[in-house]
Amino acid sequence: MNPYLDIILRSAAVYFFMVIALRIFGKKELSQLNTADVILILLISNSVQNAMVGSNSSLWGGLVAALVLFSINFILKKIMYNSKSFNDFIQDKPEILIHNGKIDFKALAKLEITSDELDEVIREHGIESCKDVKLAMMEIDGNISVISGEKNLIQTHHKRKIHKTLGSLNN
Repeated sequence: MNPYLDIILRSAAVYFFMVIALRIFGKKELSQLNTADVILILLISNSVQNAMVGSNSSLWGGLVAALVLFSINFILKKIMYNSKSFNDFIQDKPEILIHNGKIDFKALAKLEITSDELDEVIREHGIESCKDVKLAMMEIDGNISVISGEKNLIQTHHKRKIHKTLGSLNN
């Protein structure tokens, strides 16, 4: 087999495996990278490198693998944009956490967000109580957006941790 065709097939397989793995682990994990998560990402990238390029450690082999990853990512984004059903399969929908001061405890349990974490996010947005929240949502990228119920509408956006994961399908 052509060594570059081999790299293309291997890179595509690794890419689709990673998309499925990220989909299974959920959106909350995407926005909450701690030290262990960063180490995991580094180890995964190191372990899948050989799975993508095999014994080919040439510059061209690495460039072909990178080109395949960028191309697949570009194509998937186009398909997600044009196909609602495919987009729904790849990405979760936003979840309402608080609506008009009422907390949705089922949504919190589903997303594994504690009441203390929710209270912290509310305070970080400058709001004292959940009763003062018009709407709080877990967005598709794992961040929590909060809109206050005050007459002077205050809208804030809070990242749950340091940053989003690398290679997310969301831009």
